[in-house]
Amino acid sequence: MTLREKAINKIITQEMIKLSKIEKRNPEELRKKIAEGKIAVPRNRKRKTKICGIGEGLRTKVNANIGTSPLASNLKIEIKKLETAIRAGTDTIMDLSCGGNVDKIRKELISRCPIPFGTVPIYQAAQETTKKGKKITEIPVELFFEVIEKQAEDGVDFMTIHCGVTRHVLEKLASKKRITGIVSRGGAIMASWMKQNKKENPFFENYDRLLKITKKYDLTLSLGDGLRPGCLADATDPGQIEELKTLGKLCKKAWSEGIQVIIEGPGHVPIDQIKKNVELEKKYTNGAPFYCLGPLVTDIAPGYDHITSAIGAALAASYGVDFICYVTPAEHLKLPSINDVKEGVIASRIAGHAADIAKRVPFALEWDKKMARARKNLSWKDQMRLAIDPEKAKLLHSLSQGTNGEECSMCGEFCAMKVKI
Repeated sequence: MTLREKAINKIITQEMIKLSKIEKRNPEELRKKIAEGKIAVPRNRKRKTKICGIGEGLRTKVNANIGTSPLASNLKIEIKKLETAIRAGTDTIMDLSCGGNVDKIRKELISRCPIPFGTVPIYQAAQETTKKGKKITEIPVELFFEVIEKQAEDGVDFMTIHCGVTRHVLEKLASKKRITGIVSRGGAIMASWMKQNKKENPFFENYDRLLKITKKYDLTLSLGDGLRPGCLADATDPGQIEELKTLGKLCKKAWSEGIQVIIEGPGHVPIDQIKKNVELEKKYTNGAPFYCLGPLVTDIAPGYDHITSAIGAALAASYGVDFICYVTPAEHLKLPSINDVKEGVIASRIAGHAADIAKRVPFALEWDKKMARARKNLSWKDQMRLAIDPEKAKLLHSLSQGTNGEECSMCGEFCAMKVKI
C-alpha cells in the first residue's frame, strides 16, 4: 500500500508518528489529513529521507531549485549548491538539470541529499532528444514515460508533471492575449510539442499510465502549472484558471488511486489578487497542498526578486499556501550562484515563518519570543543561536566597532535596552 492508502485504511505509520513529533501534532489528526489529501509526505519507497510533511496546519515548507543548464554544467558546483541549500534550511530540493550528464548529476545529488528530492522529467526528455540533433517537438511519447520511470528508480521523491496543459486549456489561454505568453519551461515544451504534432498532451492522454508508475514507487505527484503567469498583467487569466480546474480533476483521479498530490501555482501575481488565487486553488482541488513560486508581486526588480518573491510568499502562505518554491536574486538574469541559493532559501524561510505566525502554527511565535528575550537581555550568544542565518548575523555583529561588547554600534551607550525606566 502507498502511504495515502494506509492513511485511508486508518493505519498510523512510523512516518506519521515521526511527523507528529516534528510538527507537534496528533498522529491521528495527521493520518486523517493525509487520507483527505490535505497533507502530502514526499518519500519514494526506494529510499529513506528526512520526514517532511506539506499541507494544512503544518509549518510552511521551502523548496530550493538547483541544477545545470545547457550553457553551464558543473557537478561540483551543483553539489555545493545542494549543501548550501540544506545548510540554509531548505526542506526539499529540486534538480532542474538540463545540461551535461543529467543521469550522473541526479544520482550524485540524490546520494548526498537527506531531504525529499524532486525533478521535472520533461527536461531530461527534451535534452536527450536535442542531443540527437532533433527538435523538442520530436520527443517520442515513449521517452516521456521512460524518463519518469528511470528517475523514480533512482529514488526521486516527487515529480513535477505538466498534465494540465491540454488542448482545451490552450484554447482558453488564447482567448486573452498575454504579454509574456507561456513562461513555464515545461509548459512551453509541452505546448510546442502539442501544436506541432497536433496531438493531446501525452501525460493527460495517458494519465493512467503515469499514475501506475507513480503508485509503484509511492511518489508524490506535483501537478505542474504550465500556464502560470509570467508578469502581473497576465495573472489570474482564463488560461491559468482553466488549467487549475483541470489539475483539480486530475488530483481527484490520483487520489482515487492512492497517490499523494501537490498542486503548483503562480508565478507573478499582484498583491490584491494573491488571496483570490489561493482560495481558487483550495476550492478546485478540495484543499490539496498548494506549491507556489513566490508569487512575485512586481516585475521591476531584477536582482532583488528574492525580495519581491518573499513579499508575495508571506502573504500567500498566510492565506493557505503550504509550500514555497524559492526565488533567488538571479531570477530572470542567470543561473543562480552558490550565494544566490543561500539568499533565496533564507528569504523564503523568512516569508514562510512570518506566515506561520499568522496561521498560528504551533511553536512558530515561540521562536520570536526567545529572540525578543535575548535582545532584551543583550545576550548576543543567544541572538546568534536563534538567528535564521547565524552566519550573517555573526559577521555583521563582528563589524560593530567602538562598543564595550554589550550594546551594538547603532545606539552605543544610548541603547534602549540599557536605559532604566
